[in-house]
Order: sequence, then structure tokens, then C-alpha cells
Amino acid sequence: MEENRVLEMRGIYKSFPGVKALQNVDFSLNKGEIHALMGENGAGKSTLIKVLTGVYTKDKGTITLDGQGEVAIHSPQDAQKYGISTVYQEITLCPNLTVAENMFIGRGEGKITNWKKMNEDADKILQSLEIPARANQQLSNCSIAVQQMVAIARAVDMDCKVLILDEPTSSLDEQEVEKLFGFMRDLKARGVGIIFVTHFLDQVYEVCDKITVLRDGKLVGEYEIKDLPRVQLVAKMLGKEMDDLSDIKGEGGAYEGADADERVFEASGLQSNAGIKPFDFHIKKGEVNGFTGLLGSGRSECVRAIYGADRIIGGTVKMHGKEVKISNPLDAMKNGIAYLPENRRGDGIIGDLSVKENIILALQVLTGFFKPFSKAQVNAFADEYIKKLNIKTASAETPIKQLSGGNQQKVILARWLLMHPEYLILDEPTRGIDVGTKVDIQKLVLELAKDGMSVTFISSETDEMLRTCSRLVVMRDRKVVGELSGEDLTQNKIMSTIAGDK
Repeated sequence: MEENRVLEMRGIYKSFPGVKALQNVDFSLNKGEIHALMGENGAGKSTLIKVLTGVYTKDKGTITLDGQGEVAIHSPQDAQKYGISTVYQEITLCPNLTVAENMFIGRGEGKITNWKKMNEDADKILQSLEIPARANQQLSNCSIAVQQMVAIARAVDMDCKVLILDEPTSSLDEQEVEKLFGFMRDLKARGVGIIFVTHFLDQVYEVCDKITVLRDGKLVGEYEIKDLPRVQLVAKMLGKEMDDLSDIKGEGGAYEGADADERVFEASGLQSNAGIKPFDFHIKKGEVNGFTGLLGSGRSECVRAIYGADRIIGGTVKMHGKEVKISNPLDAMKNGIAYLPENRRGDGIIGDLSVKENIILALQVLTGFFKPFSKAQVNAFADEYIKKLNIKTASAETPIKQLSGGNQQKVILARWLLMHPEYLILDEPTRGIDVGTKVDIQKLVLELAKDGMSVTFISSETDEMLRTCSRLVVMRDRKVVGELSGEDLTQNKIMSTIAGDK
């Protein structure tokens, strides 16, 4: 192990039933280094962190720590004993306790007996780390940024050699992020090795020394920050090399109605409480467009704002040039907007209901539960869309939870198509489903657009976006950074825009 190295993970493997989560992954961290761990959803970042912190037991591989040699970490308590501390995105402190109580809770053998000494010790730590808080202050009265710093101070004070920060800036504003970065640089100067997990490219290049990239559970590489331009980082995360990309253009004809240039939906300065910057957006009749960007860029938050799924705090919305108010999903539905959410299990299906009950749900909400459809109507609706979308189910009575992921997705799609919306939003409609079903859904999107429906399509796979969309809004760090159409609609251009290349 190198003299300056504080952590070395070599040949790490971890599998779950049917999933090889980590395959021969290496990771190393030096003293006084801020090291970004990067990768898209499912790349293996969380699994690697959980192996390091004892949440998961590795199948194979070695973990070596400075001064400890090779170690076996079987629990978070083992990790803490070896000087490995983690601060998660969701702050795991007690807001009803004081800052000092949060810093010392769970220490030692018994309960706290010397409150004066505890407060004095806490104040010393707070002052030494220049955290703007008092020991006897209730934590809930501190800003989110200060609460994050208190969580880090607690971790660092426990003889921390390796500090893992998992998306620590996701709920912070720009000023709070700067404070946190100052704090991280101070810890770096004290020799603490920091693993920084984030989706924000700008932040990686502002505060990190090195980057390790994972993709599909495998190590892509470890890079000095100065040797990896942003566009190359994006290419490595997405698995696309800049010189080896083919342009994929949409198949099928475009909508040819006389109203093809009419803007069905238009937003100006739209902003929600989900942290996206105000954005402008429009979609024409029969157009397929999309939001693209890395995971965490804000693409889902944009469509949730359009649909009123998050609380709107600014901006105006028009349908066919006339201003309308969309404060919640029911308002959106009444204005002819439908939305298939990214999290189909959490926000889409109702597992214990049958296929036909899931299909009829949105239309019944729109019509009103005091005007129920007859059994014959419900059966007719279900049979029509089971056939139209080729949903593989034993019958319309089958509980939806018994269907495959792809068929569940088709049922939710059927739910919205039954409404005959003017504007359909599809957020990751093909994630986690087989290739054949993916192609079915892409073809359906193009057919719907040709018939005059406006569709916004979001996918993590840029090939899919290029196959289906004629215009893309590019997101980075929760703001719109570009719009691409025509000849600019290429893999290279998407990646360079995400990366911020001029």
C-alpha cells in the first residue's frame, strides 16, 4: 500500500439474485484527497459504498486501510471502528435535540452525565471547524447546510480517516454549497480522505482531485481531474466514445395536419419546489420532444412541474395560447395532459388492483367516482387496450403485481391512452423492460405523434431519445443549458452540451 494511501479496495465482487452488482472493481483513496465516485443509475456506486461501510458483505476482494492492513468489515459499527464514516443525503440526526446532543448521542457506554463538558467539547469542535452553530442550539433552528456540517463534524470527531459524502448538496442552495465546500477543503487540509458521491458535474470539477467512474457494476477507470475533460467524463459514464457514435433518426412519418405549428402547451419561467431553475418550454401538436441530461440533472423535475405533481412556485402555463392554472395533477388531467411517472412501482401501479382496475383508474378519477362506469364498459375498455398494446396477462382480472415490469408499464400507458390526452408525458417508459417491449413502446410513441398527439419522452438511453424525438431540451445541474434539433440532434452534440463545452 502506498505511503499516502488511506484506503485500497481491490477486486471487489458483489452479486444479488440475478444481478452482478460489482465485478472486479478497484478503488483507492489518499490522505487529504477529495475523490469523486461517478456513474449513472445502476452503475454500482451505492453497492461499493455499502460494501465499504459493512451494510453488504463482499463476495470477493480485499479492503486495506492505512495502519490496519487488510480488514474485514461486516457491519457499520466495524466501519466506524476503522475510521470510516458516512454522511447520507437524508440527514440522519434528531432535529428536536441540541447540536451537542446530536454530536455525542450514542457515544460511550451509558447516558450523558456531564452536560457542561459535552457542550464545551462540542463548542470546541464547532469553532475548530468554523461551523456557524452553538452547542446548546436546537438542531431544527439551523439551516440544512449547517445540519449537514454538524453531521460531518460528528463523523469527523469519531477519529475519521475516510469520510463518505453521499449526495450532500442535493438539498442545498448555492451559498450553502460554497460553505460546505469550504468545510470539505478544511478537512482535506487536515488529512481526511473524502469520497464524494454526486450527480452535479460542476461541483465535481470545483472541489475534487480525482474521479473514479463505474458503469454497469464495472470499473471504467480512475482519473486525475485535470486529465478528464467534462465531455469525456460524460462519455465514460454513458458508455459512448465520442468518435464511435452513430446518429439514429426517427422512423415513421411526422404529423401533417394544418395545425402542426400550433403550440399545444407552453410554459414560461416555470419553477417548482423541487429545486429546478425557472425554465421555458413548449411542445407543438404531433411533436415528440424530450428532456435529456445525466441522472439528477432535473429532467424528471421539469415534467413533474409541467404536470403539477410538485408544488409550483413561479411561472405561467398556456394551452393553445390561453393561460391556464395547473396547480395539481387533476388540473393537468382536465387540461388534457397525461403523465407516466419514472417510478412505476411507487407512483404508477396499484399492485393489489386488477389489470382492468388499473387501466380504468385515471378516466374514472376524471369522470368522478360518483359516476362509475358499468361492468360492461370497464371490460370493453380493458379488452381494447390489452389487445392494442399486446399486454401479456392471463386475464383482465389478474392483479397487476403478477405481471412483468414491461407489461405493468403497458398497463399504465393504457390508463393514460384511455383518456385520449392531447399531451402525453412519458418519464423513463422503457426502463427495466425487455428489448422487444422497448421497441413496441417507441413505435407506439411515433404512431401517436403521427396521429396528432404531443409527446414528451424521457429516457436515460440517448439512442432512444434520438430514435423518437425531433427536439431535445438539455439539462445540467437542475437548469436548462441548451436545446437541440435538426442537424444538432446527435450523440456528440448532446454530450458536449451536457458537459458544458462551448
